Amino acid sequence: MFQKLRNPIIFQGSLKKNNYFEGWYYKMVTHDKKYTLALIPGISLNKIHSHAFIQVFLTNNSHLVHSYFEFDVHDFKAQKNPFLLNISNQYFSDTYIDINLKNNDISLTGHLHFSNHVRINTSILSPSIMGFFSYFKMMECYHGVVSMTHDVVGKININNTEVDFTNGKSYIEKDWGRSFPQAYVWMQSNHFKDNHTALMFSYATIPFYGLRFKGLIASLIFQKKEYRFATYNFSKIIKKEIYDNQVYFLIKKGKYKLEIKASNKDTISLASPRNGRMIESIKEGLSGEIQIKLYKKKQLIYEDSTSNAGLEIMM
Repeated sequence: MFQKLRNPIIFQGSLKKNNYFEGWYYKMVTHDKKYTLALIPGISLNKIHSHAFIQVFLTNNSHLVHSYFEFDVHDFKAQKNPFLLNISNQYFSDTYIDINLKNNDISLTGHLHFSNHVRINTSILSPSIMGFFSYFKMMECYHGVVSMTHDVVGKININNTEVDFTNGKSYIEKDWGRSFPQAYVWMQSNHFKDNHTALMFSYATIPFYGLRFKGLIASLIFQKKEYRFATYNFSKIIKKEIYDNQVYFLIKKGKYKLEIKASNKDTISLASPRNGRMIESIKEGLSGEIQIKLYKKKQLIYEDSTSNAGLEIMM
């Protein structure tokens, strides 16, 4: 069980489950930051309309495109070791993707190779980004970070235009369970001015055995060190401001404080799960802006910003 939790990219469920979803989130950005492509392969299992899917989310100079490809459940095949997800000959792994998708909205053909993955810290007590909450059964939604940042080599032909992702960056995470949180903020970027910095942040309303609490998980990679701020390690939100298109958080853990300002300009609706069915929608932008400040006691030790962030504000 511990090894499975430590490797969230592995298929965590089974095709026999009901009211269950599982989705992988692959985000790739070109070196010149003109193209951002998010691919979300997954499975939706329920008694009404079970199917496999691949969501495509693309932005090019603020032009947003979304498409939802649907497949038969029998087209979904997940190999464990080494991990390889095959949905109707569309391949997703830890080290590459190989796709050939086409409909009336978009066409994508190509191969990308991933290397130099940066992982989060794990332990027996904290086997994943969810900490010890990973061990609890019956959570509404589980979250896993596969790689905070890694290098990309390869090209994707997008609508008959060859887009080179070589020397770009990628990010991989996972969600699985019954439903997305009813209210949450999520953001991610590995395109700060400091080329090695990466941030993942989530703040959500979590149902927990008949109760509800506000759950926080945030990971900042800076100078090869991970700064983890989370509910389970007694981090505290000192201040927060949440609006439709912008948020502010000031978080404290021990002698460290993390200040985050984030805003969205353009968003598009993506399908999201409720009781395993992909019948809800969320708003995500791929060109969000984030400003961060990291303090050690009262001293500002790091400040940075990005305009290539994934950002969802669903509060």
